[in-house]
Amino acid sequence: MKKILVANRGEIALRVMRSAKKMGIKTVAIFSEADRDTPHVYFADEAVCVGPAPSSESYLNQKKIIQVCKDLNVDGIHPGYGFLSENAKFAKAVTKAGIKFIGPSPYAINIMGSKLDAKDAVKKYDIPMVPGVDHAITDIKEAKKIAKKIGYPILIKASAGGGGKGMRIVEEEKEFVEQMDRAVSEAVSAFGDGSVFIEKYVGSPRHIEIQVLADSHGNVVHLFERECSIQRRHQKVIEEAPSAVLDEELRNEMGAAAVRVAKACKYEGAGTVEFLLDENKKFYFLEMNTRLQVEHPVTELITGIDLVEQQILVARGKKLAFKQEDLAIEGHAIELRVYAEDPKNNFLPSIGTLTTYTKPNLPNVRVDDAYQEGMTIPIHYDPMIAKLAVYAKDRKAAIALMIEAIANYKIEGIETTLDFGAFVMGHKSFTSGKFDTHFVGKYYKPGKNLKKDKKEFDLVAKIAAQIFEQSKKQLKVPEVLNEDWFVNRK
Repeated sequence: MKKILVANRGEIALRVMRSAKKMGIKTVAIFSEADRDTPHVYFADEAVCVGPAPSSESYLNQKKIIQVCKDLNVDGIHPGYGFLSENAKFAKAVTKAGIKFIGPSPYAINIMGSKLDAKDAVKKYDIPMVPGVDHAITDIKEAKKIAKKIGYPILIKASAGGGGKGMRIVEEEKEFVEQMDRAVSEAVSAFGDGSVFIEKYVGSPRHIEIQVLADSHGNVVHLFERECSIQRRHQKVIEEAPSAVLDEELRNEMGAAAVRVAKACKYEGAGTVEFLLDENKKFYFLEMNTRLQVEHPVTELITGIDLVEQQILVARGKKLAFKQEDLAIEGHAIELRVYAEDPKNNFLPSIGTLTTYTKPNLPNVRVDDAYQEGMTIPIHYDPMIAKLAVYAKDRKAAIALMIEAIANYKIEGIETTLDFGAFVMGHKSFTSGKFDTHFVGKYYKPGKNLKKDKKEFDLVAKIAAQIFEQSKKQLKVPEVLNEDWFVNRK
């Protein structure tokens, strides 16, 4: 594999290209007319415009992307995440064109792309499931009987869903019909598939996911967990590794279950198995994401393994160079997704020009981004500006470093989630580790929580800096600066 096209944009396109370049592989960027002057375009060895700003005419234009690969003699396509990353038809078309799709097979993508098919695939592998049904329901009478049998509150979920779309919590039977209709309607609108199913609603869950790696020779390992419970609109904002609530026994148990899920669909490459963890520390299979996750940096930081490099090696047909017993957690990592959103206004997108954009230049702070001062946040795509990740010897030190990093990240011209990140880092529920997916709803009051005095925040940042300086002496890994964005301990 000598040349890879990255079928994506922004920070993830740049992230993939960095690993490819490190491996001596040429890269091809694609871009829309709106992204003509973005960093990933200039970083690549070659770049091709694939259409106008709307993603349906550019980043989702499968035929155009494959044709570019043929014209430029590309060996492989890395889809990043989002866009075409979990599109089985695209993966199949890429393979048919004689190009390597750097990801799992169309079969695995298909199976895990449907929550119902995924449940069916893994049930014979002794994977814990949330009580509910494993088939699509359209008949209201049948659905009401099932809901009553399971016991309220229940959750109606779209089979093809994600990001909270097509999902409704039903507290009482009298709400059922209305919420069922809404779930089906939203599922049809978002995914073109109105299939829904019912399961027991877990009241105070934590969202724990396990990173897996599998090769084409039958070897599968897990790279431990990520805690992803700080969410808004059912979408993650802050992730960390390891979780504050998992002990070694539970970690091993969940890791082994994730490996079995990967084997259930003959998985290859990097993937993530997601679980719900209830207040009694019982875990239940939620879904599998058949791609690289946004939050993959925290796993890379605690393991020293470059996940993109591993994806490329697996696509080349290589065996994994390590076994489960070779892997270990070292230190603690936290990631904040820096979105162009206004937390004071229900996290609505904040579009505009970056009049000031200065990244924190601190040891052990990693910034995955694709913006520069003066650039405009486009309205056409996801509003994420960057992923701000920190690494320290333990959780307390990592929180302190994140506070310092946020204080040193200067963005003006738009609203961002930086202040929200500082609020979370300083909240006793988060620092104690006693939180769940309802954190935002319970503790965050838009327009009130972020009115902290600047002097107060600066004081907290200074204290955080002192804590990190004390802990840094005990950190057993090299320091990482922005220009050296990846911790490589191997």
